[in-house]
Amino acid sequence: MAMDRLPDAAAAPLAEPAHRRMCTDCGISRSSDPHRCGRACQFIEPDYDRLERRVHGRTRDPARADEMHFGPLRRMLQASLRRPLEGAQWSGITTRIAERLLETGAVDAVLTMGSDPADRWRPVPVLVTKAEELAACRGMRMGYAPLLSLLEPARAAGHKRPGRDRHSLPVYALRALEAELGFDKLYVIGTPCSDNTTTKRFHEFLALLTDRPETITYLEFRADYHVEIRFADGSQRAVPFLQLPLSQLPADFFPLTCRTCVDYTNVLADLTVGYMGGRGEQWLLVRNDRGEELVSLLGDELVTRTPSSAGQRAGPVRGFLANVERAAGGLPLRRMPDWLRPVVGWLMPKVGPRGLEFARTRVEMKAVETVIHLRREAPRRMKHMVPPHVWPLVEAYGLVPGANETRSGSTPAATHGVNQS
Repeated sequence: MAMDRLPDAAAAPLAEPAHRRMCTDCGISRSSDPHRCGRACQFIEPDYDRLERRVHGRTRDPARADEMHFGPLRRMLQASLRRPLEGAQWSGITTRIAERLLETGAVDAVLTMGSDPADRWRPVPVLVTKAEELAACRGMRMGYAPLLSLLEPARAAGHKRPGRDRHSLPVYALRALEAELGFDKLYVIGTPCSDNTTTKRFHEFLALLTDRPETITYLEFRADYHVEIRFADGSQRAVPFLQLPLSQLPADFFPLTCRTCVDYTNVLADLTVGYMGGRGEQWLLVRNDRGEELVSLLGDELVTRTPSSAGQRAGPVRGFLANVERAAGGLPLRRMPDWLRPVVGWLMPKVGPRGLEFARTRVEMKAVETVIHLRREAPRRMKHMVPPHVWPLVEAYGLVPGANETRSGSTPAATHGVNQS
């Protein structure tokens, strides 16, 4: 949704980003000390085990259901607001929690994203101090958002208890630098995220979906294998994933950072809120005490149930693997015959992976994609960028670490196999 007015903090000019080969502009390179990127960037030498222990008190446990896929967690919920917020992307859970943080005084500022007044899809980092201003921050954006560039202004303004919601990539950098930032308490709401592109490129994608892209007001990837599109005149379309014009996108539409990101589920957030395991509602991963606090802020405003799971992921992941290997080798993707697409599009929501199995599928696809693209485009980064917990996710598909692809002295976590149910 376009913002009627950006909060005042968004008007502050941003410094230019420092040049980095693999960068999605989290904002640290725009800070007073851009050299901090060297110890904060997840695309240089991430240490998820260390940060998971710091944030959650422990690292992921292979003996706990789904932690190898989704990271450390207390519990998972399928949820929606009893009274959805007007204009929300789903029912408005992340926005409502951020509002409650400000309303209760748990935080004195929220770092989030708004929209550029000239382009509803272009994200702009904002520092919000009034709960009523968060309504203007609802909805999806596509593009790089240097959210962490506002950390120093927040500290300079005297904010000691910030909250932060949305966008996956800056969370690793935020956690890596958290101890030196000087905040009294930090709440982090994250969303599952892996595939980003520039706002300009996203407009090119919208133009492939309709001959009136400027009238699109809403776009959402849903767990039922459809993309929901809404237009300014109130009309709607649901496009099956298989009928999206992905083969018409340029090879560099998604940057290498997104094609090699291993943090789909935002494991360093206190609470992850997304769509993948929700089956039409939101999927909540409560990871620690602060995550429990965030959920409790909603009280009986939140309707919850136990997430379900159905279907099998092995086949779809193997098919994805074959296509990624072809694409990485410069070969055209295997395109399904046009007559078959509607049939498979109708079948997938009924027989494909659903609920938690859909989420496991996407995590394994991202792990497969990471290994294949790094091996081809940045092989010397393999041992630094691929954490040990990734290898068990791809082993069942024939991908095992080579002699120089793991850090010295590290071994992949215990093999867990592929759950077929």
